[in-house]
Formats: sequence, C-alpha cells, structure tokens
Amino acid sequence: MKEEQIIQLARSLFYEKILVKLDDEFVGGLAAIPKNTDSHDLNYGEIFLRDNIPVMVYLLLEGEFKIVKKFLNTCLDLQSDNFQTQGIFPTSFAEIKGRLVADYGQRAIGRVYSVDATLWWVIMAYIYVNRSGDYTWATSPKVQKAIQQVLNLILHPSFRDAPTLFVPDGAFMIDRPLDVWGNPLEIQSLLYGTLLSAVGLIQIDLATKTLGENEPPPDAFTERQIYQCQYAIAWTFKLRRYLLKQYWVNSQIIQTLRRRPTEQYGEGIVNEYNIQSETIPHWLQDWLGEKGGYLIGNIRTGRPDFRFFTLGNCLGAIFDVISPAQQQSLFSLMAQNRAELFAQMPIRICHPPLDDGDWRKKTGYDRKNLPWCYHNAGHWPCLLWFSPWQPSATATSTTNPRRMQPPSMSSSTTATKPSSKDYPSKTGQNILMAPTGSGSVSRLD
Repeated sequence: MKEEQIIQLARSLFYEKILVKLDDEFVGGLAAIPKNTDSHDLNYGEIFLRDNIPVMVYLLLEGEFKIVKKFLNTCLDLQSDNFQTQGIFPTSFAEIKGRLVADYGQRAIGRVYSVDATLWWVIMAYIYVNRSGDYTWATSPKVQKAIQQVLNLILHPSFRDAPTLFVPDGAFMIDRPLDVWGNPLEIQSLLYGTLLSAVGLIQIDLATKTLGENEPPPDAFTERQIYQCQYAIAWTFKLRRYLLKQYWVNSQIIQTLRRRPTEQYGEGIVNEYNIQSETIPHWLQDWLGEKGGYLIGNIRTGRPDFRFFTLGNCLGAIFDVISPAQQQSLFSLMAQNRAELFAQMPIRICHPPLDDGDWRKKTGYDRKNLPWCYHNAGHWPCLLWFSPWQPSATATSTTNPRRMQPPSMSSSTTATKPSSKDYPSKTGQNILMAPTGSGSVSRLD
C-alpha cells in the first residue's frame, strides 16, 4: 500500500471511527476503535483527556478549531467542584444513556487518578488560543476561573520545600503500579509546561484590564490573578533549576555521583538525597556514551530511578526544561540507543523494564505489565507524536509560552496500531507482525 493510501485510510478511520459526537458536534476521539459494535472493552470507548492531546493538535493543524473548542469546553464543564478534589479535570468521560459521565478515579481499575489530565488541559487551552487567536474564549470568566482553580492545586503551602509535584503510582500515562510514585519526570515536565501556559493565559486576560502602576487591583479576582501569575513565574524558575540539578545526567555527572560522600548533614552538602553509588545501574555508563544525556525518571530519598522515560524527556525538550545543548545530548542518546528505544516498532515508553523480583514486588504481579509489555518498556507508536517536536524545540528555543507552538506533523500518525500489551516482545517484532485488525488505536494512557 502506498503512503498516500495509508494516509487516506488513516484519515477516514479517524473521522468515521475515532471521533465521536456530543449534542451533534464532534467532541473528541475514542481511546480505541471497538472490535465490534457490541463490545464492552472496559473504558476503551471513552474519551480520555490525555489521549486526545495529539488528536487536538492534529485538528488544530487541520484548522478544525470548533472541535477543539468543544473538547476544551466539555472538559471545562466537568472540572470537579467537590471540596476535596476541587479544580481537577477527569481522566475520561463518555455519554452513557444520555448522560455525560466522567471518571475522576472513582471508576478506574485500581482507583488511580490522573494528575496529568488536569495539567494537560491548561497546556492544550494555551495551544488552542495561540493557534486560533480566540482571545475572547481565553478571557472568559469561566476559563480564567478554571486556571485559577488549577493553580490553587499547585501553588500552596505543603510539607515539602521541593518545587516538584508529589504523586502516587499510576497518576499519569503509566496508570498502573510500576514504581513511578513520588516525583515522576513526566509529571514534572507537564507541571513546568502548565505553569508557563497558565501564565500566558492569565497575561492575556490581564492585558484587557486597566491596571494602574500604583493602583490596587479593581477586584479580588484580579488581585488573585496577579499574585498567582507572579508566583507561577517564580515557581518555574525554581522548578527548572531543580530538575536540571537533580534529574539531568550524563557520563561526567554519573562519574561524579559515584564519588559523592554519603550520610551528609546540613545545608551546604552535595549528596542531598543520600544516594548510594550502588543504586547506579551497571549498564548506565555505556548506555550514555560520551555525548548522551537525559532526565532520569524520578528522584526520591536514597532511591533515584535511572530508567529512561520517553514522554517525560520529550516534554522536557518541548518545554525547554533542558537547554539546546542538553537537547542535542538527548537526541544523541536516543540515536545511539535506537536498537533499545525504537527497535522494529517505535517507540518504547521506558527502558529498561522491571523484571524478575522487581516486577513481582513493584507491580504487584501485574500481568498486563510483564517485562517488555504495555507500560513496562512496551512499544507505543503514539509517542511518535511527541518525539518530532524536539528538533523544532531546539531550533526555536525559548522559555516564552507564546512561542510554544506545535510544528506540522504527518496525519499518518493517526493510523490504527496494535498495542504492545497484546503482542509483548523485546524488539517490537511481534507488534510489527500482528495480523490486520487484531489491535486497537494506540492510547496515551
């Protein structure tokens, strides 16, 4: 089949099978195409917020602003107003028997809740406004209130001084137990992008208000906007410094880590999290090579996670968490280790997998996450949406949120792909050779 035919097939599947309507308007894409009309594949027939980020980016590139706005508004209507979860966005939603039903974690397997869904909405809202020029929507009280509620979840006192967001297992794309609790990279990269996007959206609204230099804000809401905007900017600087100091590694840094003293006490110490040299995996030095570098998966007291997480690193490059020079090191690392990360069916969600005793203890014998399967180093073609953004981010490096625009990408990435949870293998060969019609659309969860 020729490339043009594949793209046309993907487009037809996308508009005829993936996109669904709410109130006679397209509102988003299903997690997967059902194998038959009577299928009840758990929640695969729902609209996941995180899954729809590449969907909405594609629609923006196609000029389908109305669909993206409908999606954002529907999510906005579902933002939680319960006291304990006020401000969070749902993981997914669906129309069931004429009623819109959302999942905030109360329906999920294992009762995991998605922190990333809330962060993604703010980022997607900014991308939409930046691409469409719909400043009327951006300055609407409902949108500005939603941003304020999200920032209330982040910019508040806590028991920790670290600027990272502390989450339980399964709070993002890896939504099953995989020892990703604490301060996982993907959440921190999204947090940085969210703060930048929130600042951009608030500034758009403040620009429409008459604010005297030495005059008090006209109302309490505007006063809160100014405070949160200034606080968020300060937080981004602190967060970026922290991520570069604690998460970024290359060959030289690893050698330094091996020589650091332990059991240090006080403020001016070098081994803040008391990391023992034995925690550094034996494969890491060769895997990094001379030019490679990346952001590690997690930092916890005495327990850093040196696994490579693809999406967290891609987002770190897209949002300029890492410098242009570091982005080049990241590209070199991915190219050097393409046999492990890409193999025959790009691209692996993380590397290496948890196996043997680690798999048993840290996943709770999760048979869906066997080694080289699903979230545990499985292959996720949908991640190709994010990897092409990185070179563009290097070319237009800036921390200004107004420059965070997605580059053009081929529509062929909307094609149906089998999932690695059904065809586990170390190289992705089993997915590549999967029979036609046996798989489902790749999911970003």
